[in-house]
Amino acid sequence: MHAVPRSIAQPTRRESLMPRRRQSFEPGHARKFLVVVDETPECDRALYYAARRASRTGGGVVMLTVMDLADASSQWLGVGDLMRAEASEQANARLEHFAARVRRLSGVEPERVLREGKVADEVVRLIEADEDIAILVLAAATGSEGPGPLIAALASGSAAHGAWPRLLVPITLVPGSLTDDEIDALA
Repeated sequence: MHAVPRSIAQPTRRESLMPRRRQSFEPGHARKFLVVVDETPECDRALYYAARRASRTGGGVVMLTVMDLADASSQWLGVGDLMRAEASEQANARLEHFAARVRRLSGVEPERVLREGKVADEVVRLIEADEDIAILVLAAATGSEGPGPLIAALASGSAAHGAWPRLLVPITLVPGSLTDDEIDALA
């Protein structure tokens, strides 16, 4: 019996636990800023920062929208399919709106990713799949209800048992109260 070449062999347990190396500064690659696009007002602040940083550093922007359609699978007679289609249409419209904003701000054509599942899990999966994603950009909410669900998950002890510990890139937190001019001075 002959040995299987390492390039196609199954990874060892140690290799599967090791994070994949980021490739954003290697030849043929470019650093990408990942932004979660949702309905929150602070989403625009994160996107503005990412677009300005990408423009100034020659990077790219990846916009991720995640549809949480857990209830869709429990529906019957095509209701679940209709729910999925409507959610997908709304998510794609939101992505196109923000893509136009990124183009205006930076001249960069952003990548648009639409996934279904839990936001934290899909953020981690996308980062694991795209070795050029180097920074996750989130913005903090300005209201009294807290900093926002993603940031709250990061800050809480419960996040330690979920997907966030597998996050392999730095996170930039943008204060949601910053104006365009204030972000321009920082980005």
